[in-house]
Amino acid sequence: MSHEPYRINESHLQNYVDSPDMQKQLYKRTLLIVVLSQIFGGAGLAAGVTVGALLAQDMLGTESSAGIPAALFTLGSAVAALLVGRLSQRSGRRFGLAAGFITGGIGAIGVVFAAMSHSIVLLLASLFIYGAGTATNLQARYAGTDLARPTQRATAVSIAMVSTTLGAVAGPNLVGVMGKFALSLGVPALAGPFILAAVAYIFAGLVFFGFLRPDPFIVAKAIADIRKDESNSSDVKTNTLTINNRGIIVGATVMILTQIVMIAIMTMTPIHMKHHGHSLGDVGLVIGIHIGSMYLPSLVTGILVDKVGRTAMSFASGGTLLAAGIVAAVAPADSMWGLIFALALLGLGWNFGLISGTALIVDSTDLSSRAKTQGTIDVLIALAGASGGALSGMVVAHSSYATLSLAGGFLSLLLIPVGIWYHSSRKINRSENIPL
Repeated sequence: MSHEPYRINESHLQNYVDSPDMQKQLYKRTLLIVVLSQIFGGAGLAAGVTVGALLAQDMLGTESSAGIPAALFTLGSAVAALLVGRLSQRSGRRFGLAAGFITGGIGAIGVVFAAMSHSIVLLLASLFIYGAGTATNLQARYAGTDLARPTQRATAVSIAMVSTTLGAVAGPNLVGVMGKFALSLGVPALAGPFILAAVAYIFAGLVFFGFLRPDPFIVAKAIADIRKDESNSSDVKTNTLTINNRGIIVGATVMILTQIVMIAIMTMTPIHMKHHGHSLGDVGLVIGIHIGSMYLPSLVTGILVDKVGRTAMSFASGGTLLAAGIVAAVAPADSMWGLIFALALLGLGWNFGLISGTALIVDSTDLSSRAKTQGTIDVLIALAGASGGALSGMVVAHSSYATLSLAGGFLSLLLIPVGIWYHSSRKINRSENIPL
């Protein structure tokens, strides 16, 4: 393994190849590290999402620009996803994830200084850099799958995601506290949550850099190389490649569609609430429950994806997102319960789609290119989110929040024919016994 930039002692590496017990121990240890980092990462993600649109509206002075923050940090996350994926492929998860989180923290610091100096240019640039934390928070879910068995993959993803809940729910509900803290420092109140985001992202990066040793991705690549079966016929390889390419396409499509719908509706909900007299605390509560619904159900979702199948849960994602769009459209604007229910469904539908899509990607990629492929797909997801965020403000400005919600709900129905197309190729991957 001398070609690896981050080398592992040959005898130590052979110990992992020869010992299933050591592989299990490293797998469990990796999950613990991912859990710890994701608690911080979730706080960094949620704090900025909650007030980003409000801060931009305040500084730019126009509602039609309220979707710009979501567009910028999701566009920034697209660039970061590509770079983090390639760095992870070359040097391992440790370096890739640490670099991504720390970069996101630097972006959050920039947002704070932009608010203090009332600099629009610095705000836009910093939001773009802040997106690195969003991308890394998502890519961290892959770290737990590197040493997981095929029937553990969705569950491993779910463990990473559910651990994000602690930080993700706390972040929005600390908006008021961080606002007062910011004011005490002479910083605008809406920039307060970005102080929390900066600290949280940098800590998440340091956790990965300090503790993710040995790197599970590099160990998994070494095991795969040593155990590689040279006897596969060309016909088998061709058939497997066809199935895997379809799996990559479908997995990416599921995650892209769910991201567009979720980002579009979530971005405009704080603006919609503000127009109808809701307080900043009300906004924090609704977004906090929404983000909790994005991550908290993950353990159950992961088990269902591994047991029931990837396509079945992508169908469930489409149906749940449709319900979210309808409830958001018809719920009275002054009804907290209606908005809470709609945004909870929105988060749950996204959860179903992300975990089933992620499992499909892991199932369909080889370790020789897995991290790079994952990064590339996360670029597409981020660009989809950027489009949803940018267009959402325009749709609401020229139509209504109800129109946006209904459009997103019906768009999610495309997940059903996509799932049918994949499921028609075969009902089960018999070589790995993966429910599809």
